[in-house]
Parts: sequence; structure tokens; C-alpha cells
Amino acid sequence: MKITELQLYKVAPRWLFLKLTTDEGLIGWGEPIVEGRANTVAAAVQELGSYIIGRDPDNIEDIWQVLYRGGFYRGGPILMSAIAGIDQALWDIKGKRYNASVSQLLGGLVRKKIQVYAWIGGDEPSEVAQAAQQRSSQGYKAVKMNASAQLHYIDSPIKIDQIVDRIGSVRASVGKDFGIAADFHGRVHRGMAKVLFKELEPFQLMFIEEPVLSEHLEAYKELAHHGTTPIAMGERLYSRWDFKRVLGEGVVDVIQPDISHAGGITETRKICAMAEAYDVAVAIHCPLGPIALAASLQVDACAANAFIQEQSLGIHYNVGGELTDYLLRPDVFHYVDGYVDIPSGPGLGLEIREEAVAEAARKGHEWKNPVWRRPDGSVAEW
Repeated sequence: MKITELQLYKVAPRWLFLKLTTDEGLIGWGEPIVEGRANTVAAAVQELGSYIIGRDPDNIEDIWQVLYRGGFYRGGPILMSAIAGIDQALWDIKGKRYNASVSQLLGGLVRKKIQVYAWIGGDEPSEVAQAAQQRSSQGYKAVKMNASAQLHYIDSPIKIDQIVDRIGSVRASVGKDFGIAADFHGRVHRGMAKVLFKELEPFQLMFIEEPVLSEHLEAYKELAHHGTTPIAMGERLYSRWDFKRVLGEGVVDVIQPDISHAGGITETRKICAMAEAYDVAVAIHCPLGPIALAASLQVDACAANAFIQEQSLGIHYNVGGELTDYLLRPDVFHYVDGYVDIPSGPGLGLEIREEAVAEAARKGHEWKNPVWRRPDGSVAEW
């Protein structure tokens, strides 16, 4: 069997799908995307195509090594996301070839389902207590929310009070038997993060995500001493070598590799195994489309330290397209009591509605994240 063709589809709301075709008619799907940089990643995938056309799709590890090591310059969000989408599609083909799910090919199940969390609020969240109650009524047992809007390096105490009141209102509305994750989104700088860690301690959060940007690893060391709330990060790390330093420093409790950014299924599985050796939990990052979610769940199925999965159903980004719009069988993501079943079909376990993908790609999208400015005119983290 040989890979004969690759096709890319830029589809709403902000996704990029990859279709790999073989000379025996088997098709594999992947989701290579950096949100807001879809055209750049598409160009990278096309450029990497010369390394995979004509290759036997069975040889996933060797193909991955060639894609990564075949270029003198490597790593980073664009190249690793391009590799990730190709890798997902290769695993999808392999599973279909041998009539087995990816998780079975990776060693078999340690779980048949995994807890999921839902997003509440938006970029500048409000009315989050009511939204959390609604998610609870839908059966979810955990939510994640943006904790703050823009913050300066050192900001007003009223901003801290607003964040505390907002998160406190969610805890009051859903009770203690409910997970709440507060995503700082890298918007908070070191000085303010220390204050927030102390102020948010009483709410017993599931985790605080990206309290500062991941490049400030020295700040994570300090924040770890400012409270007992678990610290999560990793969506902006792209390989096991990026995670190696973080894990070695012992400053995080939960890692969040993104299967569409961190080299795909092959690399994410290795990252999870590394984290297990450091007694660190995994919550795979996935505010993306159905292919990325299916790939994430296949890794969750065989990673003993995975404990919860992000998913984008109803997320505020999904304008013009939803998680299930491109699936022949939307019920492949079967949610019950805050859990989702691991898809058991061959490959990634889902069937893509190709006519819907083609139609959406004719419209495309030009999604970009907003550029925020502070009152003084300086650029703020989004």
C-alpha cells in the first residue's frame, strides 16, 4: 500500500482537515491546525507532502522521524502541527487497514470512557454561574472558564476582586462535587499571578491553567509555593523535548499536550508516558474539531494518567461550524453523566461526511484571535 494523495480543507469555525488517500482506496483523516494560522500550517503540510507520497502508511514511526529530523530546523507550532495532522491520518489508515481502533494498536484500553469538561463564558466571561448550572443540568461534572480578561503586569485590586467574585459565583452555583478549572490563558503576569493563587485557594479548583506563559518556567517554580491548587500547562509546548524540561523541574501537576500541535498521536503518547514517570496527570488540550477529539480519545484510552478530556461542543469559538457537523454518525461522541465513550471503530473511530467538508471548504474561514490593547495602548495577552 502507498500514499498517493493529500488534500486539505479549511472549514468553519477555525479548523483545517487533512485527507490522505492510498492506492488501495483507504482514507485517513487528520487535523493539522494552529488556530489563526491555518494557511501557514496548510503550506507546511503541502511542503512535507513530498516526504510521504509513495510511502507505505504502515511505517508511522519512521515517517514521523523523517518529518521531524529530515529538516535541519525543527519543532515549533507550525511544523509540529503539520506533522501532527499527517500522523493522525496515518494512524487512521492503519486502524482501517487492520480493522482495529488506534487505541488497540497502541496497546489496548485502560478505560472505556473518560470524563470531559465543557467551556463556560467566553473570552471576557460573564454570567458564568448560570452557564455552569446549565452545564451541570446537561450532565457535565466539570467546566473550564477564562478566569480574567486583559490584565496589566501589575493591575488594580478591583480586577482581582472581579476574578475572585466570578469564580466564587461558579463554585456557589454548582457546589463542591464539581470540577472547576480556571484558565489564565497566559494573560496574567508573575506579580498578579502570585496574588491570584492566594485568593483562589478557598475555591478548591480542579486546576489553574497557564497561570503565566509557558516560557516563564522560573515563574512556575515560584507559583508552586503560593498555594496547593494543581497547576496545568502544555498547550503551547510542541514535543517531548519541550515537556522534558517542564517535567524535570517538577513545577506542574497536569500537562496538557494538544494532539494537533504536539506531533500527533505518536508524540502525544510518548509525552503521556514521560509524564507518568513523574507522577503527573494528563488532560489533553482540545478546543478543536472532531478529528482532533477522536485522536485525543484514542490516546486517553491507553494513557493511565489521563483523567479528563477537553472538548469543544458548544464552545464560544464555534461560530459557523460545530463539532458534529462533519460526521456521518454524530453519536460517535456518546456523552453520558459527564463522560464520553472511547470510539471503538477502526482507526480514529469516526466517519467523516465528506460532502459537508467539501462544501464548508468552499466557504473557508479567516479566523484570527483578537488583538487586545490595554487602556494605555500597549498590547495585552489574549
